[in-house]
Amino acid sequence: MTLVSIITPSYNQAKYLEQTILSVLNQDYPRIEYIVMDGASTDGSVDIIKKYAAKLAYWESVKDKGQADAINKGFARASGDIVAWLNSDDYYLPGAVSAAVKVFEENPDVALLYGNMLAVDEHGATFNTLTYKQLALEELLCFQIIGQPAVFMRRSALQKTSGLDLTFHFLLDHLLWIKIAKQGKLLHVDQTWAAARYHAEAKNVAKATEFGREAFRILETIAQDKDLAKSLLDVDRRAHASAFRVDARYLLDGGLPARALRAWFRALTIHPPTALARTNLFISAILNLLGLGRLREEVLRMRESRYQK
Repeated sequence: MTLVSIITPSYNQAKYLEQTILSVLNQDYPRIEYIVMDGASTDGSVDIIKKYAAKLAYWESVKDKGQADAINKGFARASGDIVAWLNSDDYYLPGAVSAAVKVFEENPDVALLYGNMLAVDEHGATFNTLTYKQLALEELLCFQIIGQPAVFMRRSALQKTSGLDLTFHFLLDHLLWIKIAKQGKLLHVDQTWAAARYHAEAKNVAKATEFGREAFRILETIAQDKDLAKSLLDVDRRAHASAFRVDARYLLDGGLPARALRAWFRALTIHPPTALARTNLFISAILNLLGLGRLREEVLRMRESRYQK
C-alpha cells in the first residue's frame, strides 16, 4: 500500500494547530507518515504537538528560516511516494488522502493532483467554496491559482525540483507547482479535499500587499530558467497582465483601492482580456474609493468561486 507523507509547518498557531493535526490523524487511509516541523513556537503549540507525538513519524521545535525552510526540511525527511503539506491553520476533510491515493493509482503519469477547497473563517465557518478547473503549465504561468491545502504530489516529481525557494514567502507554492509542471501532468479532481482558514493573522490577510511583488519575481525567475523561458515567451503579455491583476486583487485585500485600481489598469493596457475577465476587481476598487465598503465585500465574495470555475 502506498505511503503518503504529510508535512505540517507550524509557528505560533496553537489556536488552530490541534484541528490541523487531528484532520490528518483521523483520515481513513492507514499509511500516513505525518511530520510536524515547528519553528520554536512560544504559544503552547509544542504542548499540543507532544500530545500527539506517539502518532507522528517525526516532529521538532527549533528555530528555522521561515515556512519554506520548515517545509523543505520536512520534504527531506519524507519517504512516501506521495507528498503533501498542510499548514497549521488549515485542515483536511474526511477521506481526502484515500481519495488522492486512488486517483494517483489510476493515473500513473500524473505528477500533481489538486482538489477543490473550502474557505473558512477563524471559527471554521465556511464562507466560500473554491472550485477549480483543469490547468496546464500555460495557465500557471498566467497565475491561475491552485488551492495549496488540496494539493498532493509524487515525491519522484518533487525531487526533480529544488523544492521551495526560501526567498519567497507568499507565492512560494505557486512557483513550486510551475516547477513540477515541467516534470509531468497536473490533474484536477472535482472533489473538495481541504479547508483554508482566512483570519487576521494569515499571510493572505496580514501581508496582502506583498503577494503582487512576488508574482513579478516569479516571472523574473521563470525567464531565467532555460526550460521554462520559451513557455513564458509564448504567453508573455498575458502573464505580465496576470501579475498586475494578482497585484490588484491583493492590494484590495490590503485596503489600498487606489493602488489596486492602477494595477488593474496596467493589466488592461498590457492584455485587455486578462483585465476584463476580472472586472469585479475594478468595480470593487471604485466602490471602496466611494466609501461603499459593504457593497465592495459582496462583489469580492464572488471573485474566487466565479473566477476558478
